[in-house]
Amino acid sequence: MMQRWKRKPAKFPLIALIFSVCIVISILYNERKIHTVYENKLQKTAEQVEEEVAVEDEVPVTQTDQESSNPPNISIHSNPKPVPADLDRFTTCTSIRNYSGERKTRKVIGLANPFAKIGGGSSSDSCDLFSGKWVFDNTSYPLYKESRCPYMSDQLACNRHGRSDLMYQNWRWQPHNCNLKRLNATEIWEKLRNKRLMFVGDSLNRGQWISMLCLLESVIPSDKRTITPQAPLTVFRAVVIEFHWAPLLVESNAGDPVNHKADNRIIRPDTILKHAAEWDKADILIFNTYLWWRQGPVKMLWSTEENGVCEELDGMGAMQLAMEAWAEWVATKVDPIMKRVFFVTMSPTHMWSREWEPGTEGNCYQQKTPITTEAYWGSGSDLPKMRMVDTILSRLGSKVSVLNITQLSDYRKDGHPSVFRKFWEAVSPEQLSNPPSYSDCIHWCLPGVPDVWNELLLQSL
Repeated sequence: MMQRWKRKPAKFPLIALIFSVCIVISILYNERKIHTVYENKLQKTAEQVEEEVAVEDEVPVTQTDQESSNPPNISIHSNPKPVPADLDRFTTCTSIRNYSGERKTRKVIGLANPFAKIGGGSSSDSCDLFSGKWVFDNTSYPLYKESRCPYMSDQLACNRHGRSDLMYQNWRWQPHNCNLKRLNATEIWEKLRNKRLMFVGDSLNRGQWISMLCLLESVIPSDKRTITPQAPLTVFRAVVIEFHWAPLLVESNAGDPVNHKADNRIIRPDTILKHAAEWDKADILIFNTYLWWRQGPVKMLWSTEENGVCEELDGMGAMQLAMEAWAEWVATKVDPIMKRVFFVTMSPTHMWSREWEPGTEGNCYQQKTPITTEAYWGSGSDLPKMRMVDTILSRLGSKVSVLNITQLSDYRKDGHPSVFRKFWEAVSPEQLSNPPSYSDCIHWCLPGVPDVWNELLLQSL
């Protein structure tokens, strides 16, 4: 009776077995192939970012780790909603429409003279530290040697990269009716003891950060300073001086200090997000933002937008929204007794020599002396944006000190690297035959102009 249940197992046809094995092998092979292609793509992307970074965005690869952490998100909304996903360079808009104006900002009224009411920095009403002239001084300047600063960037080391005329290192800023206090690195180091000083912004602010390191390191023995190799952090025993990459201040798809190239610039104009979590840690903050707002229209993805629909606005309007978000953080989070906040005004460019020498068609290339015409303004100083920023900063009163470096820097057409720097992208033969075509008239050689910015900053401290 039991035997009728003992059926012989059916024979699996040989051809079916072979077919099944082939399918499994094919799946495994394709899966491995896809994984390999993805790995190669990531490797290629990293190499392209390292070698093809845009002129104003270059940054050492060792600075990625600070941005890879995920600090708590901070929203400026009084009734915060669920925090949206962070933007990155792969973020896209599902559709784009013009800015509706529904999320309106305060009305901005421009002043006749940008920063005329703020940014004094001097206890004397008769002394404006930001109004003056450049004086040649090859006795006191430069304040340090390019070759002796271990933190020098190849983007800013003009002498190392072939610039032989070194007069750009010997100009001293002389305010009208008063003098800048002579820099005493030892005194400054003591003043900063147990403090955390943080520069926040774009590559120009990074240049000022490097200048600060070069100014202070000369008085500190090498065994008393350390560098964190995987983050933009320098520690002088009890002093921390660091740089935080945030070129647009608000959350954006350019938030990574290395991998921030994108076809479209996208921001969240109403949120500070992870940036502010870093700012909270600092005792002294130095902010800047400017050039990234001059690259055409900006796409805005609001934190309350759930469908990926972006609004588009011109750079001026988008910058105003971002500045309002930043100003609200300062107004609500900064106690001026506990934290000092500085805002550095726009760093000008020198793209058109006809602006200071009519009839010429060059730029900063081969410029060897400053502009001597007092009150000179070039197109590299965007006066409408300056007035907008002035109005916003004026509302913050004593919570923000302004370093009004724009016009004093506008005189220094000679201070840029032009062709005397390391370029991450290969320079073509056509460009080599026409040096102005690839000259960097945005950044500044070191030692040079950013040292004066820091002299003004340190005098304020």
